[in-house]
Amino acid sequence: MIIQDIHVYTMSSELPQPFAFSQQWVQRRSATIVQVVTRDGASGWGEALCAGLLEPELAASVIKHVLKPLVIGRHVSETEVLWHTLYNHTRDYGRKGVVIAGISAIDIALWDLKGKYAVQPTYTLLGGAFRNHIDAYATGFFRSSLDQDTQALVDEAKRHVDAGFLKMKIKLGFGIENDIQVMTDIRDAIGNDIELMVDVNHAYTVSEAARLAEGLRPFELRWLEEPVNPEDKEGFRLLQQKTLIPLAAGEAEFTMYGFRELLNTRCIDIAQPDVAMAGGLTALQHITTLALANGIQVNPHVWGTAIGQYASLHAIAATPTVNPTLLDADPILEYDTSAHPLRSELVHQPIEQHQGKVLIPQKNGHGFVINEDYLKENATLY
Repeated sequence: MIIQDIHVYTMSSELPQPFAFSQQWVQRRSATIVQVVTRDGASGWGEALCAGLLEPELAASVIKHVLKPLVIGRHVSETEVLWHTLYNHTRDYGRKGVVIAGISAIDIALWDLKGKYAVQPTYTLLGGAFRNHIDAYATGFFRSSLDQDTQALVDEAKRHVDAGFLKMKIKLGFGIENDIQVMTDIRDAIGNDIELMVDVNHAYTVSEAARLAEGLRPFELRWLEEPVNPEDKEGFRLLQQKTLIPLAAGEAEFTMYGFRELLNTRCIDIAQPDVAMAGGLTALQHITTLALANGIQVNPHVWGTAIGQYASLHAIAATPTVNPTLLDADPILEYDTSAHPLRSELVHQPIEQHQGKVLIPQKNGHGFVINEDYLKENATLY
């Protein structure tokens, strides 16, 4: 169980049809993939989230030149010690962003290896599963043009209903009037039995977000995600005073140190760390403990490859419900429905939902087998 080597791969796939959210266009999907190899030849796999918005070579360089030398020769089981070793070594320049994404990739791979050596699925090593399946929500509703009419979004909502989804998240942030019209048309088309969430990707000021929240009140949303800039903690607090819609954020935050202010001030209701960005499974355990102590539910952001999806399933399985009741209050899985070849082709058994539910993987480690032929054809060894 001694770490012998770390292979770092960069992957990028151009999209035939680019799509937009409120901040920018997504032209491609990309990822930084890590393979941690032990002396006896076992491999664990991890991912640093790039999402097609960041060059994968950035995290790859950090992993290869800065992080890798710190873990070679160490024991796979030392996930907590190694996490702090990597964080402390890069603390002066790397508390957020690609450095933490690089730590995430290594940490995810180490947990995969720990499960394989223990002959157990990862969630058992995280403390066990609170649930054997997870409700999935369809996330998508990106724009193919900035003047796109609402019918295409309505048609997408209908497709998700036909596919069995009972929950879905709509991308907003294209103007308050347009946002409300989109929600009105979608709700009219699919009825009131489908639970809705919205994601603004910090498109608005506090006053604009308050106007939007008032317009969204009739839709009984599960949450309103990133209504203002992620740095604007005071803005979240002010918005909380103006709406009863639960506020969600965290995909742009990193480690327990970054989440501390969000959680200790209770300016959000739902924390959304991304396992492939916020510091890996070890960091999600830190963040979850801090969140639960403050009465805030953790519901991870998931927008990476199949590796991030599998790791997120184990994290969600092991995440307690903040206020247990007889009613459904469990965390749910973000199920990306947008085009992403690295999600569907990178492993031999991609995650699938059936009637809006995804089963927790039961095989050793994270439970997937890398499609090495696809990796060889489409990845570059950094």
